[in-house]
Amino acid sequence: MRKFLSFLLLITILCACKSRPQIAVEEPGPVIEVLEPSFEIASIYIIQADLVNTQFETVLKVTNPNDFALLLSSLKYQLYGNGLFWAEGRGNDILHIPAKSSSETKFRFSMNFINMNRRLLDDVIAMRRVSYRFKGEAEVQPDVTSLRPFIVNFDTTGLSDVKQRAE
Repeated sequence: MRKFLSFLLLITILCACKSRPQIAVEEPGPVIEVLEPSFEIASIYIIQADLVNTQFETVLKVTNPNDFALLLSSLKYQLYGNGLFWAEGRGNDILHIPAKSSSETKFRFSMNFINMNRRLLDDVIAMRRVSYRFKGEAEVQPDVTSLRPFIVNFDTTGLSDVKQRAE
């Protein structure tokens, strides 16, 4: 019995001496709400018109609703005109958009009139407004060190004028 009591005393002493582990509690920082930017085609310009192919320049307007700047680091898109596929493309290091502001960037594409719908061809030739659909995905980097880049899937529609580029 004496051995048992000695053993029990030894266990109690060892347990009492063992220090509790320190748990690091991180204070949560302020929660930053990140809103997705919006995309819109501001204008479509005819750069060069040949017999069959026409080169266009499209002005893309990106609006940042956040209280901090955003960097549009990559963009992959498809552009449709009057319901028909018109162009696709991709790019990197596209655009810096200041807080609570908009910025514009340009991209070029070509159109082969042999493969196009007659209505879209007529609208382009007459420089009328074209119904567009602009969809794709963009990688966006917030200008806040604690926030990671994120992907925005966009799908926007609207009307855009077709204009002759004044050189």
